[in-house]
Amino acid sequence: MLIADEFFLVAHNDGRGKGKLHPTATGLGLPAGLLGELLFFRGITIESGLVTVVDRRPPDDALAHPVLDQLIGKPQHRAVRTWLSFLAQTGVSAVGEQLARAGVLRRQENRRLLRTSLSYVPVDSNTAAWPAARLWTLLERPEPIAAPDALLLGLAAATGLAREVLFGAGPQAHHRLSALIPALPAPLKELVGHTEAAVGAAVLRGIP
Repeated sequence: MLIADEFFLVAHNDGRGKGKLHPTATGLGLPAGLLGELLFFRGITIESGLVTVVDRRPPDDALAHPVLDQLIGKPQHRAVRTWLSFLAQTGVSAVGEQLARAGVLRRQENRRLLRTSLSYVPVDSNTAAWPAARLWTLLERPEPIAAPDALLLGLAAATGLAREVLFGAGPQAHHRLSALIPALPAPLKELVGHTEAAVGAAVLRGIP
């Protein structure tokens, strides 16, 4: 399971598919996960707040591929914050649909008066809860944490999901998480920092 997929499940970690965060914070975390996947695919790099495409070959991930195409198609827009805001508009539905196609979630329409909302409900609650439990275990153990998991943990901290991952964890886990982000490679650290700043700016605006 990829970074954006796992972020989605941690952010909707209950049997009803209800979000743990404000939708705007979730929406910003998901595109950060997709940009992170492109960093690991070596399709892009991030430096000084700007995204640069360094390899135009399509990545394997079905969602990262169109993101790369958009980055290539709009070279005049390179700011990380710009792309986080733009991709946040469709992040929840895009990742939710991908997990639904994979059989992890199912689409559920909720009708109230004249309004219909869409949610994604776990097909199996244990599968949906696994990413949060896995991250908790990584923080509790002394072994090194792989870079993709470190980025996922960084994005959880940046968006306010750390409390979900750390629930019931000991002091060592809290210390490891706080030390993890400063030790990230520079492009990943920038991505986490810009995500946190975007969420913070949304909070100051009184997130709609």
